[in-house]
Parts: sequence; C-alpha cells; structure tokens
Amino acid sequence: MRLVGSKNRKFPVITAEGFRPTIRRHGRDLLIAASVVALSSCALVKPGEAPRETFEISAPTQFSGVRGGSRAQILVKVPTALKSLDSDRIVVKPTPTIVTYLAGAQWSDTVPRLIQAKLVESFDNAAATRATAKPGDGLVIDYQLVSDVRRFEVAEGVAIIELSIKLLTDRTGRVRETRIFRSTAQSLSDKPDDLVNAFDTAFAVIARDIVSWIVRRT
Repeated sequence: MRLVGSKNRKFPVITAEGFRPTIRRHGRDLLIAASVVALSSCALVKPGEAPRETFEISAPTQFSGVRGGSRAQILVKVPTALKSLDSDRIVVKPTPTIVTYLAGAQWSDTVPRLIQAKLVESFDNAAATRATAKPGDGLVIDYQLVSDVRRFEVAEGVAIIELSIKLLTDRTGRVRETRIFRSTAQSLSDKPDDLVNAFDTAFAVIARDIVSWIVRRT
C-alpha cells in the first residue's frame, strides 16, 4: 500500500499492484474448493443397478371335486399388504425382523395384484363358480373375496405364503366367514429360479384350498 498525497491530507489508496497477491490467493482457494466439490460429487454417484430378471407364479390347472360346485359370481378384490410387500420385489427375510429383497429379480407386478390375477385365473381353471371377476368387469356379484397378504417371502430357503381371506355377501356387505390360509415349499437352492419354483408350489396349494373353501361356502 502506498500513500498518495493531496493538498489537505494524505490518505491511503490501494493501487492495482496491491490486488495481485490477493487475486492469486483467492483464485487458488476457489480452485481447491471446486476440486473438493467435484470429488465429493463423484463419491456420491453410484453405478446403476443391473436389469432385474422378471418372474411370476402360475395358477394351478388341476382341481378335484370342485368343478361346477357353485353357481355364485365372485368378485376378487386386490389384497391389502404392508408397504414391504406391496411392490414387485421378491422378499427375503434373513431374520423375522429384517426385510431384504432378492438381488437381480422381480415379480411381473406388485405382489397383491399378482395374487389377485392368479386367484381369478385359478377359479376360471377350476370352473368352480358361475363367474369370477375383478372390480370393473361389470358382473352382478353375489360375493366378494377380500384378502390381506400377511406373508409372501423366503425365509431360510423356504417360500412362505400366508393370506387372510374374508368372504363377504355383496348385497349386505356382511362377512360370512374368515379364514387364514398358509402354505410353504422348500427351495432347492438360493438361486432365483429355484426360489420362484418354491413360490409356485406353495401358491398352487393355497389357491386350491381357497377355491375349494369358496365353493363349499357359496
């Protein structure tokens, strides 16, 4: 800093030369800060997840003792479920309180909608009622099948399906009967194909039980 004189007083004036060290220092600080931000951003970027293989369960086609057993028309509503089950991920529970998902695999739809579609298909395959439909199909309904997905998971290599089913009289909305259905099947390995096959086996059992129960109650 140099002193520049005037007639009345002297006062300090910072000349252009005085800015040079400050500019260089600030420029260096900005460059360092930008580098830190860039490195931090790179650390936050994660590689994209590999595409998942898509699976679905199948509806059973073989039934005994139920064909033509009921003249009722049944409405199968979308089951309710906890958020961890209301998705297209395949749930694997290493412990009763921990929820994880099978890597690289997914269902063809959310678990509740998959169950709804396959239950309707099971009733159709069994020819057990006059008609079975989903909401919006325009049928005159006698009964509603209302359900809740309690379990649809793999635990210790076993596929477990547990559904709570309520049979409602459509005209009055009164619950005619409630029952909990549960089925399990051991998987041959922890590979996605084997785990899904175990789900398929367990669902075939539970679907036959539900169809048979509805036919007896209607």
